[in-house]
Amino acid sequence: MRIFASFKIALRALRRNKMRSLLTMLGIIIGVGAVIGSVSLTSGATKQVEDQVASLGESVVTVFSGNFTSGGMRGGWGSAPTLTIEDAKTISGVPDVVAVSPEVRDREQVLANGLNWNTQVMGESPDYPQIRNWSVASGSMFGDQDVRSLAKVAVVGQTVVDELFPNEDPLGQTIRIRNLPFKIVGVLAPKGFNLFGQDQDDIVIVPYTSHMRRITARIFVNDILVEAANDQVIDKVQNDITDTLLGRHRSKEQDFTVRNQVELMQAVTATSRAMGFLLAGVAAVSLVVGGIGIMNIMLVSVTERTREIGIRMAVGARAGDILIQFLIEAVTLGLIGGSIGIAGGMAFSLIVAHLKEMPAVTPVLWIAIAFVSSAVIGIISGFYPAWKASKLDPIDALRYE
Repeated sequence: MRIFASFKIALRALRRNKMRSLLTMLGIIIGVGAVIGSVSLTSGATKQVEDQVASLGESVVTVFSGNFTSGGMRGGWGSAPTLTIEDAKTISGVPDVVAVSPEVRDREQVLANGLNWNTQVMGESPDYPQIRNWSVASGSMFGDQDVRSLAKVAVVGQTVVDELFPNEDPLGQTIRIRNLPFKIVGVLAPKGFNLFGQDQDDIVIVPYTSHMRRITARIFVNDILVEAANDQVIDKVQNDITDTLLGRHRSKEQDFTVRNQVELMQAVTATSRAMGFLLAGVAAVSLVVGGIGIMNIMLVSVTERTREIGIRMAVGARAGDILIQFLIEAVTLGLIGGSIGIAGGMAFSLIVAHLKEMPAVTPVLWIAIAFVSSAVIGIISGFYPAWKASKLDPIDALRYE
């Protein structure tokens, strides 16, 4: 009951100097608002990246050509063609591998319906939509028989449909790649831009055998997409693929690179998280400044209310009561400032997210941390002024003018 009464007295004291109280809380408001805003935007960006990586396939392992040493020269993935269709077929026999797609890709000028468009032409297996977690909106994906027969069939993305078949149904129509006619058998569901800013719908997919023998006449693939049975076995699958290919290639140096989606996600989100912590650190400085402001104003308040303190002691208030009273006033300043800062930070993040068309996620844990931090700053900043008030001599306090 005494604590509740102390809070009422604290609020009454703060209302007597509204402008001064607001200016005192400003440092806390700015600091907490900056922390909540930066964390919300960073968490939203991280979630967006995670969702986009998940859209590429959550249990996907990618085998790239490269990572070799030759004549003293070293290179990373993609630096030299080393992977073949036979490698992909061997990988399909690795335990816990559920789908495999050898991948070849080139940008080509394609023609259809009297129009032309420069797009990415991908050679894939029928497992590609399953691996990439990508559905076919209309028609169907080509099958294994199409791969074996080097069929001239294609599945196209929505951007290609919009550019070459405006207001028309593309199914059954012909698209020409290097003057070779390919029949459209399916249209992929729209997927939008990926985390690298590339239009995922600007794509034409053909059987990898058709791409390698009819379009480009190559014997190596760019990479091999592999889907593991689940997330729990992805590391094991990655290691098994590495061991299998090392045995097949029989080379002293590993001439390929194996990566999984978890590693990609960690690499992409590392920068955004680091930036978020940097912003939160800068915002924490504002909290310290706000704490100094509370301490300063509480010292002023003790000086202004010296006679009041003397009267309270004269009618029976103990030193502990005075200490708690001023401590509660400091905590109240911190909590009110923190609450306003949390609301302001969330509002700011939502506005920025709306303007930038990105999600804003405010973790409940960070809201709790900000609220508790505001109270702790109030306690730390108000303790010395409250202690000083509790140590005043009642007689000297009553004589104070």
